[in-house]
Amino acid sequence: MRPKRRDPETLLPLTPAMFHVLIALADGERHGYAIIKEIERRTAGDLRLSAGTLYALVRRFVTEGVIEESAERPDPALDDERRRYYRLTAFGRDVAQAEARRFETLIAMARAKQLVPGA
Repeated sequence: MRPKRRDPETLLPLTPAMFHVLIALADGERHGYAIIKEIERRTAGDLRLSAGTLYALVRRFVTEGVIEESAERPDPALDDERRRYYRLTAFGRDVAQAEARRFETLIAMARAKQLVPGA
């Protein structure tokens, strides 16, 4: 018997910080500080997560099965052994995609009401 597939929409809507964490992990695994810096870089500094905020989100996402800690480690000579690396699970990718689709729907509605250029 196949396990029942979880509906990613049960976790929606995500907060902006949550969605940014998933976007940061969408193209590969990262450690916490790299996630923070990726979000800061991608938002031109408009969103800056504290370590406390990030790790609260990480704990929640790990519990929900959205992300997981990676067992793979870089060469110890190239990295700090204390770092924990995280990656999206298949369910986490589904959640990120569902949130992106939700935003696309909202933008389409805003365009239809001429609130966003490009209608």
